Formats: sequence, structure tokens, C-alpha cells
Amino acid sequence: MTPSTADRPQMLVEEFEELARNAPELVRLEFINGKVVVKPVPDGNHGEIVAWLLKRCMQHRPELFLYPEQGLKVEAYRKGRAKPDGVLAPEEYFAGMGEWAEPAGVLMVVEVTSHDRDADRRDRIEKPDGYAAAGIPVYLLVDRDTDSVTVHCDPEDGVYRSLTTRAFGAVIELPDPVGFTLETQKLKDFAD
Repeated sequence: MTPSTADRPQMLVEEFEELARNAPELVRLEFINGKVVVKPVPDGNHGEIVAWLLKRCMQHRPELFLYPEQGLKVEAYRKGRAKPDGVLAPEEYFAGMGEWAEPAGVLMVVEVTSHDRDADRRDRIEKPDGYAAAGIPVYLLVDRDTDSVTVHCDPEDGVYRSLTTRAFGAVIELPDPVGFTLETQKLKDFAD
């Protein structure tokens, strides 16, 4: 059996962090399952979705903040690095933590798919595994390819035990510790 990339990473985490620090602003780098992943620069609709979610979170949970692109240490033994499109945590939670923060205390991560060939593997397979392994209670995927939202919750043994998917326009529950209902009708305006 051939070892996976996670077993034999492309580089050390410290080497990745140096690479990410020096990457041009035109790219966003992540280190998922032992390999460097280039995350596309978001388009306008992608940004509007993140802004819309930020506003919803502030309306329902004003003591929390949806931090755009906060770097997190993910995967078993903190050997991965991800920059979710949004990270829901208490206000000022990341003060003093640096670029790559521990995920303990994070309530939810959000990813909005980009229209690229790696979105399926990255956002639907690798990221949920990494976020679940890190113990993040809720992962919200806004999937622009399928015009749907998926809530992943109940992480156990590195996987989310519960997934709920609804089409744009439906109502979906963001379970505790997030604890509010998301009406997704507005997302239809940003489908492309």
C-alpha cells in the first residue's frame, strides 16, 4: 500500500508557513492533507455571500464575529493549515494568536465554493475531514455549483456524523453552538 500525502507531506508545516507568508497577494495558500493547495482569489459574488453571512451572524449572535480568512491549524496533530472563507468565534477571540490559530473555541467555519476544478475535492472532501478532525462543531458549505447549502455537524473521530443539505431559498438550521436558523433566499441573487 502506498502511503498517503498526509503520511508523507510535501513539506514541513514550518516550511509551508514560510511559503504562505511570502506568497503574492494574487494567491491564497493552504496546507491540507499534507499538500499545498492554491485557493482561488474570490470573485464578487463570493465576497457578497461572505458579507451576507457576516451580517446574518451579527444579527443573530452579536457577541460573535465571522472572521474572514482567519488562518486555522487543522487536521490531526495540527499538521494542516486552512484559511476558511469565514470563522465564527467570540469577538476578539483571535487577538494575539497570529496568522495560524488553534481551532479550540471556534464555533463554525464557512466555505463558499469557487468555480474551479479543485472545489469538489477541497471544499466537499478534504476540508470537512480537516475541520472535523480539529473538532470544529459546525461546517457550513455554500455550494455555488449546486445552488445549495450544507451544514456539517457532530464531529466524531475525524468526520462529521450529520449532514443536512438544502437548496438556495430554503431555511436551514445552524445547530448549537451556533444556534440560529438561516433563511437562504438571498443566496439566489448571488448564484452564477
